[in-house]
Amino acid sequence: MFPLVETPLTVQKWMDRYRSIFCRDVGFDHVSRYVAGLLLSPNKTLQGIYDLQYWGENRPSRRAMHEAVFEAGWDADNIMRQHQSVIAKDHRGHGREVISLDWTLCHHERGPHIHGVHKGFDYVADWYCLVQTVLTATIANPDLVDGIDIVVQEPGYEKQEKAYLDATVKHGYEQMAEVQIRLTELLQYERNHSDPVIPAKAGI
Repeated sequence: MFPLVETPLTVQKWMDRYRSIFCRDVGFDHVSRYVAGLLLSPNKTLQGIYDLQYWGENRPSRRAMHEAVFEAGWDADNIMRQHQSVIAKDHRGHGREVISLDWTLCHHERGPHIHGVHKGFDYVADWYCLVQTVLTATIANPDLVDGIDIVVQEPGYEKQEKAYLDATVKHGYEQMAEVQIRLTELLQYERNHSDPVIPAKAGI
């Protein structure tokens, strides 16, 4: 495949709708090239996408994507609101639509210390593996399918919370304010877990 010397016009047209989210041209251009690579590169890794494109003397470093997304001051909270606004125009006048929610366990075998990765059971492969829980929402009609939201499950801190409760247990409290604080901590623990199991020695 010939190398890409710039972002294809079709990708440019769609990415222009999201320009307001980025405060710097360099970050916007880099993400535009990345999106083009996701669509056209046979190798979807970051390195494979970079190898497909001609950068001249400005070949990006391994931190370029991090800089473009996290250090360029873009409005991460606004991206889905902007996306929903963009796709809404293309869905008007197409009849009834359906919103679909999909709760998926995505394999992530490269390590348990990556954000949101935990051990889960794969019922298809019939074994335990490292996964990220990803919730996606799409809207569809007979002509179009568009993503409207995606959420990656936050990592759990149940072990740390239990350790804290165990380490701070007291056999008695002299002030009612201390009792109130302890009750708040225990209730917070219960609220954070759907099936709470409070350590026996962590009571008040």
